[in-house]
Amino acid sequence: MNLNEIDLADIDWDFNAAWSWSAPVRAVVILVSCLVLIGVGVYYDTLDQFAALEVAEKKEAELKTIFELKLNQAANLPAYQEQLKQIKLKLNDIIKQMPMEEEIAGLLIDISQTGIASGLEFKLFKPAPPVVKDFYSELPINIEVLGKYDELSFFLSGLASLPRIVTVHDLTIVPADKTKIGKQSVMLMAVTVKTYRENGTTQHETK
Repeated sequence: MNLNEIDLADIDWDFNAAWSWSAPVRAVVILVSCLVLIGVGVYYDTLDQFAALEVAEKKEAELKTIFELKLNQAANLPAYQEQLKQIKLKLNDIIKQMPMEEEIAGLLIDISQTGIASGLEFKLFKPAPPVVKDFYSELPINIEVLGKYDELSFFLSGLASLPRIVTVHDLTIVPADKTKIGKQSVMLMAVTVKTYRENGTTQHETK
């Protein structure tokens, strides 16, 4: 079949007269129609499938990432459990250093006696209301003392040596007499000392 011999101008393009077209023309029309139908099918059906496939591939990648993460977590589970056990032990040790309700008064006396033993003069010793946290309460004490540098150092060191947890906050030191500033001059130290009490009456048990 030689398509060059077909004169398109002589063809009656009325589809009702398609039976009169020559075989080459009918073949070309059928071929073009098939290509058009295939193109329409690809556009309306296959492209949606390609989009769905792309979404599925992205989902597969996400699931693989999640699976690898879970696999690593499962592999590290014994180490995590050991770390959790150590954290619980440390927490229990800390809680044991918190004074019980009946020990608070004795601890306040220990703090004041530590200051007196360091040679300090108390200007203020005022326990503040408790500050409730998650499982414990802060018990702040506002303190102002007069003393020399070495006496102040002995006092702070003594607080750290107490058997119960005592922490130091908002510490300021200024000369008590600004006209006598020197190494051995008397200093005024203002500080908030905090101890801690567990909320509840029982200590945590480590399992």
